[in-house]
Amino acid sequence: MELMRMETPIRGLDKLSETLNRFLSTPWPAFDRTPLEEALTVADWSPVVDIQENDKEYIIKAEIPEVKKENVKLTVEDGALTIRGERFKEKEEKGKRFHRMERSYGTFMRSFTLPVDADEKKIEAKFEDGMLNVFLPKSEANKPKAIEIKVK
Repeated sequence: MELMRMETPIRGLDKLSETLNRFLSTPWPAFDRTPLEEALTVADWSPVVDIQENDKEYIIKAEIPEVKKENVKLTVEDGALTIRGERFKEKEEKGKRFHRMERSYGTFMRSFTLPVDADEKKIEAKFEDGMLNVFLPKSEANKPKAIEIKVK
């Protein structure tokens, strides 16, 4: 039995909403910080991230399930951290049909301006179970310091 897909006004709105959400979630490159080649890069999808901070570091957690570690690249350039990668689409095989495909596939890119007190030379990343954790240690030299000014 083959499922029949009915086109309804609601389905049309769902498609429009999905397209608009994908467009709005695509990171806009910072032209003053990014080479022109990167500025012209268009990502197919954008992974969701959480960014947290503690006393010692910043942590960026990016959800990138079903992406292999060798298909992820991190770079730091001109004060910005960029995460790039690709998730490949499953292929239909004999005896296997897809009735719905809502997950996004293709290339992705996210860029983040590094905090002033982050030590970009000590950034580390760990990739496990579809979660990329990027650790940005805080630099002692760049920590803001309070300076007392004597009033005369």
